[in-house]
Amino acid sequence: MIAIGFIGAGKMASAIINGLDKDTFSIQISGRTLDTTQKTAHMLGIKAAASHAELIQSSDIVVLAVKPHIIPAILSVHEINKPLVSIAAGMTLSDLESLTTSKQPLIRVMPNINATIQKSTTGITRNANVSDDTFATVTAIFESIGSVHEVAEKDFGTFTALAGSSPAYIYMFIDAMSRAGVLHGMSKDVSTKIVAETVLASAEMLLFSDLNPWTLVDNVSSPGGTTVAGIVSLEQNNFVATVIDAITATVDKNKAMSK
Repeated sequence: MIAIGFIGAGKMASAIINGLDKDTFSIQISGRTLDTTQKTAHMLGIKAAASHAELIQSSDIVVLAVKPHIIPAILSVHEINKPLVSIAAGMTLSDLESLTTSKQPLIRVMPNINATIQKSTTGITRNANVSDDTFATVTAIFESIGSVHEVAEKDFGTFTALAGSSPAYIYMFIDAMSRAGVLHGMSKDVSTKIVAETVLASAEMLLFSDLNPWTLVDNVSSPGGTTVAGIVSLEQNNFVATVIDAITATVDKNKAMSK
């Protein structure tokens, strides 16, 4: 049984732990205070370590599930001679390498908010010290909470925009659609449910077909019909360019935070 230790016991760590098979992995956490750690561990049905040092000593893989600004303080005190997984946004492999020994196996992982329902879209990359077996194990850990994509380090900022930040933009789109429903006489609750269900099914249709998005747009559109009228309005209001600009702004902000 592989022992996984989570330094940090927040929402993302809890989401990951909830998705893990407790018969396959031995799991423990350590947090800022033992009392809080024990309460969280009890809720999750796992072990609570008395300290970070105890957790590191008894784990095969250590996951840093804390805010980026806390990581330097942890790594300055604790030498972690185990494969180290970071889920800290904006903290690159180079950043982590500057805080650890030259032989430290490092894996950078970026889950998204959908981990809370075991539907995360997760990016993963590693440095040269990580063995194929370890990388496969860590990949399997995050596959338990959704899909996993190996992403080059240089593309992590783009991945963060496309998978990490985009749920917020999608929620805005759903809310805008549901407000339009309200404008035309439907209740907000009913409109929101209709739009959310339609977005979910449309995404599934795209994923499970061999068709590209614009082919599916054409399939919905009839010549001179209502859908075409809406598409023309979106194009006149720079819908595509606005979405691209939002992603670019997210990527640029991520680059600025990573410097």
